[in-house]
Amino acid sequence: MTDTLAKTPLADWHAAHGGRMVDFAGWLMPTHYSSIVEEHLATRTAVGVFDISHMGRLWFVGDAAARYVDSLVTRATAAMSPGRIRYALVTNDAGGILDDVLVYNLTTTANEPARLVVVNASNRPKLLNWFAAHPAPAGVELRDGTVATAMIAVQGPRAIELVAPLTSSPVGELKYYTACHARLGDVEAVVSRTGYTGEDGFELIVPAAAAERLWQGLVEAGAQPVGLGARDTLRLEAGMPLYGHELNEQIDPYQAGLGSSVDLQKPSFVGQATLAQLRDDAARPRRVGLAVAGRRIPREGATLLSAERLIGHVTSGTFSPSLERTIAMGYVEPAFSPPGTELVVEVRGHRDTATVVALPFYQRGAAPQRAASLSSAGKGSIA
Repeated sequence: MTDTLAKTPLADWHAAHGGRMVDFAGWLMPTHYSSIVEEHLATRTAVGVFDISHMGRLWFVGDAAARYVDSLVTRATAAMSPGRIRYALVTNDAGGILDDVLVYNLTTTANEPARLVVVNASNRPKLLNWFAAHPAPAGVELRDGTVATAMIAVQGPRAIELVAPLTSSPVGELKYYTACHARLGDVEAVVSRTGYTGEDGFELIVPAAAAERLWQGLVEAGAQPVGLGARDTLRLEAGMPLYGHELNEQIDPYQAGLGSSVDLQKPSFVGQATLAQLRDDAARPRRVGLAVAGRRIPREGATLLSAERLIGHVTSGTFSPSLERTIAMGYVEPAFSPPGTELVVEVRGHRDTATVVALPFYQRGAAPQRAASLSSAGKGSIA
């Protein structure tokens, strides 16, 4: 199996240091090294380091790059200030979500005007075909930088403490969702104040050949290597959707609770006309957070019931290491989406009570020890 999978520049390090390697979206990736709970809590309380090199890094270069990218994403990015980053969606003509992406207003190292678009690993081939089917204007070049570079996330309260000494650039002064070019030692890098854990931190893009040296240095400085398992529990606590679970081509941004990521007033983009019609359609299922009474974890596909009637499905679930209770996300009929609504979740023939709660489950700065006091929060947000 492993011979057919793509490998990040850090794959050999992971295997040599106890990483349990699996196939993830066609990439050989670690799920964990020690335990998911240990890696999760290390990120919440100190700092974790994640290999996210499997994510796609697509550079659109040229004077018209900003306008071209703007025609394919749901938010206005053409007028962003230099260094700004914006979360956006790529939608199809029916308003379905092809991917959720980050768009960077960042020149290339040769100071060419550009947009960097970071996409999900599983969607990179699909998006490359999508971009090819929506040709860029003359003078705009698509450069896929995924294989030539590595991407490392440093997340947690100690992230600045580890990254700032690596560079003379004032990366600690970067605002959330901004980025810059910087030198990490002798390595050219893109440093962004972004992440997918709900914690403060950075995402670093460096040449593939420099990845292992940077990674090893971060580990020796005290960062806990973290695999995909804890990355999933961290993002779920933070209420962040995962493509293939909460997002897909049959779900539109309004259903997913991502209406703020759609700017219908911006110049035309693919899916805009349909989304304008869907915005006020209140009849479709809605994404919700669920606090589950029992310890059984409802996985994707578990059914949600009210008065013995099927009213929705779970899309993701876990036992939250920070909150010490079972949490989940799913889609339910709109009448059952207000926080405080009590439902029944059926897991492998067993039934537990599930209460709809506001997202996110966990907010930055809420110490994991708060779990005991939150476990009886019941209705409304549990963080």
